[in-house]
Amino acid sequence: MRKVFTTGQVAKICKVAPRTVSKWFDSGRLRGYRIPGSQDRRIPRESLIRFLKEHGMPLGELEEELWHKILILGAEDLLIQRLKELLPEAEDFRIRVANSGFEAGILAESFHPDTLIIDLAMGRSEAIQIAQNLRRNDEFRDTYIIALALEDEPNPEALLQLGFNDAFKKPFDIALLAQRIRTLAAKKREG
Repeated sequence: MRKVFTTGQVAKICKVAPRTVSKWFDSGRLRGYRIPGSQDRRIPRESLIRFLKEHGMPLGELEEELWHKILILGAEDLLIQRLKELLPEAEDFRIRVANSGFEAGILAESFHPDTLIIDLAMGRSEAIQIAQNLRRNDEFRDTYIIALALEDEPNPEALLQLGFNDAFKKPFDIALLAQRIRTLAAKKREG
């Protein structure tokens, strides 16, 4: 994920001439900095995204990088609806839901989630198997996997040894789960 762009790279993204990007930069509409000792301009990712959004321009290839994609497996409808309220698409969150391990595997391949939430109520051994399978695949090395542990889970921390990054033991405050995901999304956007 690129953090800084040249005027030529910005021109390709915006589908305009590099000179147009230079004019935007020189007029102060597109924020960035000059390389010391040269006329070369550099535009930080955040400035470019802000500029594109302010001017109603498509984000193109930047759009998918901007999203924080969440795949929820086996959770109750109430939790899913509450997370959709707390993590709306308008704030660059994308939520998909799978009802089986098979469906989750297919969705994971096409959706490439940043966060995977697995409710152990679907079956503890199946949930652990899914987490461990993902951990073996380099494509999902950075996927943050959260277990929703049952009330009678004797040791939720033990799940961290089985492929999960985090565990929430039921009952828990869904707002805390949403806050954890917001923190993960902020770290991703910072690079």
